[in-house]
Amino acid sequence: MHLHDVEHQHNQSPWGAAAESMAAAGIPVSEILHLFNFKPDRTKFLAMWTQEVMRGPSPLSPGQRELIAAFTSRQRNCLF
Repeated sequence: MHLHDVEHQHNQSPWGAAAESMAAAGIPVSEILHLFNFKPDRTKFLAMWTQEVMRGPSPLSPGQRELIAAFTSRQRNCLF
């Protein structure tokens, strides 16, 4: 990530805990986790929207939506 203050923000949010656990395990931390941790009050609605898209009512099962997201992420060379 290119924003040092964002990447090294130490909040007690679930996002920060997830990022710290991943880093401690040697797992690359997705940049979106750093953003969610940096300003959790500003990313609340994005998290709610994502949850609704992935888990809300749909003709596609949650598993199918996860597969589409994973495929799309892979095509764009980003972590999912």
